Formats: sequence, C-alpha cells, structure tokens
Amino acid sequence: MSDSNPQEGKAPQPAEQRPSAAARLATVDELELAIDQLVGGGDGLGRFDGIPIFVARSAPGDRLRVRLVERRPDYARAEIVEILEPGAGRREPPCPYFAECGGCDLQHLDDALQTRLKAEALKETLHRIGRFETLPKIRVRAAQPWSYRLRTQLHTEASEDGVRIGYHARGSNRLVPVDRCPVLVPELEGQLLTLAARLPEKPPRRLDLAAGDGGAVTTAPVVEGLPHGPVETRVGDLVYTYDARCFFQGHRGLLSALVEETVGAFEGELAYDLYSGAGLFSLPLARRYSRVVAVEADRVAVRYAKNNARRNRIANVEAVSQAVERWVGRIESGADRVVVDPPRTGLSLEVRRALTTKRPRRVTYVSCHGAALARDLRAMREHYRLDSLTVLDLFPQTGHLETVAQLERI
Repeated sequence: MSDSNPQEGKAPQPAEQRPSAAARLATVDELELAIDQLVGGGDGLGRFDGIPIFVARSAPGDRLRVRLVERRPDYARAEIVEILEPGAGRREPPCPYFAECGGCDLQHLDDALQTRLKAEALKETLHRIGRFETLPKIRVRAAQPWSYRLRTQLHTEASEDGVRIGYHARGSNRLVPVDRCPVLVPELEGQLLTLAARLPEKPPRRLDLAAGDGGAVTTAPVVEGLPHGPVETRVGDLVYTYDARCFFQGHRGLLSALVEETVGAFEGELAYDLYSGAGLFSLPLARRYSRVVAVEADRVAVRYAKNNARRNRIANVEAVSQAVERWVGRIESGADRVVVDPPRTGLSLEVRRALTTKRPRRVTYVSCHGAALARDLRAMREHYRLDSLTVLDLFPQTGHLETVAQLERI
C-alpha cells in the first residue's frame, strides 16, 4: 500500500470551484479563533478566512474555542466555549452575575485597558464609517470604575416565591435576579437587598431608580412604600433637580468633566442646547452666551430645566417642550453655537439638514454611540471641521463611551 498523499499529482481545484469562505463557515459549528481587537459596543473581533466573527466578552490576544450562534453573509457571531490562551489584561470578573447579566460587557478586562480599547475602537469607527483619514488627538478622561452609576432600570417578575428584581440576560428578556450591582452608587445598590420585598404582588414591569446627593434615592413609577419625587445633584456650583422619570447623565465622578468638555471656553450671543434634558449644559452655557434656547421633547425634563434655571438665578434660558426634529427649523441662521446630545440613534436627517443649512458658527456633538457619531460627522464634513475629540468613560464595565466632538464652521 502506498503511503503517498491521495491528492498528490492532482491539479489544484480552480479558484472558481473552491467553496467560498462563507460556504466553508456554514459547515462549521465550532472553531479556534484568535481575537485581534475590541470593536464598538465591546465585542471582540476575530476572523475566519477573512470573515469577521464577533465574540462577546472576549479580549484582544485571546485564543478561544468558540461556537457559532449567528451566521450572516458577511459576518458571524460566536460564544466562548473555552479560553485556550487568555489575552493580556484579562481578569476574573468581580461581579457574580457577570456571566448571565446583560448589564455589563467588559468586567473581564482590567479597568484602564477597557478605557484604552474603547477609545481605540472609536478611532477605528471614525476611520471606517466616518471616512476620516486623520483625526485630532483624542483626549481621554476617566474616573472611578465602580460604584459610579447614578441611575438604573430594573425589571421585575412575579413568581410563586414572591417578586424578583434584576436585569435582563444578554440579548434576551429573561430576568436575571440580582441582590447587588457593583457599578451602582452605594445608595442605589443598597436598595437591591430590600426592594423586592417592598413591591406589591403585581409590581410594575419596570422600575427606574435615580440617586442624588446626600444618599437621596427616587423611583418611578410611584409605588407605595418606595421613595419618589425630586432629588438634587451639585455639578460645580450649580444645583440640578430631577427625578427617575427624566434623563440625567449617569457617572457621578464625571459630571463636572462632561460639562467642562462640552461647554468649553467659547462665548457669544446665541446658543442652542438640543436634546437638553433637565438643563445640564443649558445652565453653564447661559453664563457664556447672552441667550440660550433649550429644546427637549420630555415635558417632565423641561419642567425641571425651568426650575433649575430659576433655582440657580439664571434668567437667560428659554426652555422649549417640543421634539427637536419638529422644532429644529427655527434655529436662526449663523447662530454662535449649537450643542446636540441626541439619543443613541444619533441625529435625524432633519437635524443634520438644519445644521448644515443654518450654519451655526460652532457645533458641539455629545454622543453615546460611536457609529452614529461617525455617520453624522461624515454627513457634515463639507460644512464643519472636526476641531477636537474628547472621550469620557461614563460607562465603565460596558462597551460604551461618551464622546464630545467640537466642530467649527468651514
């Protein structure tokens, strides 16, 4: 019997007859994969014959055995079966619920490494989606990585054993009951131990909690026996009131830094604060501009913005309760400044069009979603120059960052 390779002597299969990488991947359930980088949102990225494979809770430098859980024509997703070789900076997650809970993505990475990798992922997103060949040097600001979060949204479930509270599992509506959460400020985390016992037999499906200064906590919707109503937080020398129903930025240790990076040292006559919430940026803007118009769809937040202006003796802020997309055409041409802090979806076509036609002298874009930011900056690049970029790690242990982009009219 010959020991020769049965394929020896045969002509190589023509390239057009060889299965494509996607076809080869379709025959595979598990494979070994090296993780090359972290991408926006916190997943690790490896490649199979050039096809991107995204793996949750992996780390750059990991060598893994993974199981494919989703196949698409141009990418796939996988879950970790075994860590064959850990990447540098990988650690044991401190939270006992990390494996199941969908709230955090990156507890398996050292804290400083998380921030650096997220900033690198943002830069890659701006190059790839925004088509920026060069970028200004990115400034990075971070603070405490644990016990920082001022807000949380809990889910509830009534069972035979009583009410359970927790967070949804990753990519699922399945409840993961928790009695602790180390990213929350202590006064919120302390609520988790007793909250379920204080809820009625038929609890609200969702419960929002927010913390203020001095250990104050508020909840929404109103449930008998739970604290509700306004709380207050001091940012610099300004005092803000809000409650659990309206949006307020969530990292206690970076509120002042976020305001500082957003407002900056610019001055003028007229500034607009779009998606203004309870006035976090509107009030300090009013100290640098003769007139500030703050626009917000949430009526509760607008009411707090007006109260916050009065409480801080600021009389030159006009708070408007209307959807930004419906109102934005009223921006005066050539205004000095527009600050936008949109939801994760970014700016609508109507808002981008208004900015590029009304041409304010400076636009400040505060973003919590790098891909949406990159898309919008690309759409405005013929009209605005990207002057500076600052990333603030407002969401440690997750794949998210806050970015402040300062744009100057060309």
